Amino acid sequence: MKSETRLHQELQERSSFLSQPKAVWAVAFACVISFMGLGLVDPILPAIANQLNASKSQVSLLFTSYNLVTGVAMLITGVVSSRRGIKWTLLTGILLIIIFSALGGMSGSIGGIVGYRAGWGLGNALFIATALSAIVGLSTSGTAKAIILYEAALGLGISVGPLLGGELGSISWRGPFFGVSVLMLIAFIFIFFMLPPIPKPKQRSTLADPFKALAFPALLTLAIVAFLYNFGFFTLMAYAPYVMGLDEHGLGYVFFGWGLLLAITSVFVAPKIQKSFSLVASIAVMLTLFAIDLIVMAIGTIAHSPNTVIVAVIAAGIFLGINNTLITTAVMQAAPVERSIASASYSFVRFLGGAISPWLAGKLSEWYTPESPFYFGGLMVLIGVAALLLRRRHLDHINRLESAH
Repeated sequence: MKSETRLHQELQERSSFLSQPKAVWAVAFACVISFMGLGLVDPILPAIANQLNASKSQVSLLFTSYNLVTGVAMLITGVVSSRRGIKWTLLTGILLIIIFSALGGMSGSIGGIVGYRAGWGLGNALFIATALSAIVGLSTSGTAKAIILYEAALGLGISVGPLLGGELGSISWRGPFFGVSVLMLIAFIFIFFMLPPIPKPKQRSTLADPFKALAFPALLTLAIVAFLYNFGFFTLMAYAPYVMGLDEHGLGYVFFGWGLLLAITSVFVAPKIQKSFSLVASIAVMLTLFAIDLIVMAIGTIAHSPNTVIVAVIAAGIFLGINNTLITTAVMQAAPVERSIASASYSFVRFLGGAISPWLAGKLSEWYTPESPFYFGGLMVLIGVAALLLRRRHLDHINRLESAH
């Protein structure tokens, strides 16, 4: 006879990931807006470079400061949320994003924007690590489907962000910054009124907990892989806009297509792949295809074929959407620690890759050739695949959990 716990788990898995409490939808809506902020600035990168007389590597510091502060601040998210509560932490993160995105829009120098993006990154860290934990904790359809909902919010935000950024950016490069501020104010109101108080954990987190979590080989393996593949991800985000030869509207449409494919594959394709193939094999194949895609971008740049780069950028959404869902699901099961701590540890490492890669991509194009950032990004992604295969034994228990479901 099946145990009552097992029966409850099966009922959870059978329920649709759309059947969620209002509080989950409130957090998911805020996630959409938060992730819009990531892609909202993509269409205006060339405009900022032109109007503020900045180099590509200088403009790429908008991503570097944002990701660096986000990654480091991840280390304190567990400490803050375990003491102040999930709702207060989410609201604080959103409030910081509102303030610093507005200040970025009012700035008159590249240094000022980079600094305000760092403050934006602090708010982003408090929000995204806590939001994932909140969605998983409040969901009534099980961990896997809650993560799919989170990834869907991510994909929707990333896809709509550039579209809106292109429209606002065509008016002024300052428009997207003010747009984020207004949208996050709406998210603040949703969270404030719709998210009930969530009990604080019985045991408070410490600053050492994220580092202790990385002692678990499975979590460390996934973090290393994400660190390396983020070199490819942020080369696409921060450097590709310069070689496509498009204005703000055009870049907005390209990244909209990319994000739309990312959202669709993360929700509808990734779960099927997850059930049909092993975790390691699925991630390895998706990352290898992404590396090949980056090499195609390099070839398109050499051939002065913007259309090749455009198609390759949009296609990358397929591989990244599937990969993101697979890795995020695995992270939540990688170590016997609180989900928020696992998320913070993993995100700390991966965002460091996201901090280095945008600046390095700009510098490589200045030091060598326009296509060199894509080659380097593809190489780092392939090194990530090698690291995954070499350490695949550490992920066996996650495969067993998935097959048990």
